[in-house]
Amino acid sequence: MDLNNYTFSLGEHRGKKVVWIAFPHRQHLKHDLKRRCPSARWSQSKKMWYLPDMPAVRETLQLQHKSPIDKYLVTINPVNHQALSQYYDQLKLKAYSPNTIRIYLAEFTHLLSLLKGHNVDELSHKRLKDYFLYCVKVLKMSERKMNGKINAVKFYFEKVKHQPTLFFDIPRPKKPATLPKMLSQAEIKRIFKAVDNPKHLLILKLCYGMGLRVSEIVKIKIAHIDGDRMQVLIEGAKGKKDRYVNLPKSVLEELRLFYKVEKPQEWLFTGQYGGPYSTRSVQAIFKRAMLKAGINKKIGVHGLRHSYATHLLESGADLRFIQKLLGHNSIKTTQTYTHVSKKALNNIESPLDKL
Repeated sequence: MDLNNYTFSLGEHRGKKVVWIAFPHRQHLKHDLKRRCPSARWSQSKKMWYLPDMPAVRETLQLQHKSPIDKYLVTINPVNHQALSQYYDQLKLKAYSPNTIRIYLAEFTHLLSLLKGHNVDELSHKRLKDYFLYCVKVLKMSERKMNGKINAVKFYFEKVKHQPTLFFDIPRPKKPATLPKMLSQAEIKRIFKAVDNPKHLLILKLCYGMGLRVSEIVKIKIAHIDGDRMQVLIEGAKGKKDRYVNLPKSVLEELRLFYKVEKPQEWLFTGQYGGPYSTRSVQAIFKRAMLKAGINKKIGVHGLRHSYATHLLESGADLRFIQKLLGHNSIKTTQTYTHVSKKALNNIESPLDKL
């Protein structure tokens, strides 16, 4: 689909924001549009094609994205508009991930909204500490939530305003030492049998078979798959690190058949608007499969990654090797799986048995 053959404009249709698509009346242009964007719809009243105005659509059509701060500016007093704009600009300059930017903006805006007409630059260290105490004692925020909030606020004063490093001695609830939630191999087989759609099944098999995060499985490109070396490049993963993972031999034929049928152009798994498949769709696929398989564990699709690591460990794989495949910075993160490995626990003999 050559985007130069199309003209795009923003508007509304039936009360919803859309992207209007205009092009010369040529059958091949209509065919190319429907192939690239299967969800494109025809408006009989406007006599034009359109797509919903969504980030994935704008990315596919190479349109300028909405600024993520627009929705926050309307919730705070104009006296702090410049502070939020500077904050967002600095986050972009630091090349933070879209997810981190989203979280930081939300946390910083929470402070700005409570300030009402008070300028954030005039806040004393004591008032900032009072704000954090309010979040802990009144709003009952967890340690994880508080850590993110403190980091987001510190970013403004230290990285935007270039003030000295701030330290806040805030009492926080003790973080629970939870273990990764996982599935047995028998349960994973039941989940796979519960999935009828070949594309959905392949997604779940690769999530488990390569130990991928859901954000990684949707960003695999055709060019990342090396069938000769049986490896897949995971590009720009968590921490902006690249790594290679092994492609399971058992899915190679399924992968080739999927390619012949679906004919993906760039992304291995293409979404309904032409961009990469959405993480929410993958999560929904897993949830439906769990229900159909009759598995009632409270676990998300990320549990397939945990199960992959645990099952590798139980099969005798070296912990350092697993760390590299998972893309962990610290071996301590990978060592968590030693606590959930059934085989490792079973190998421990009770002192009673030695009497």
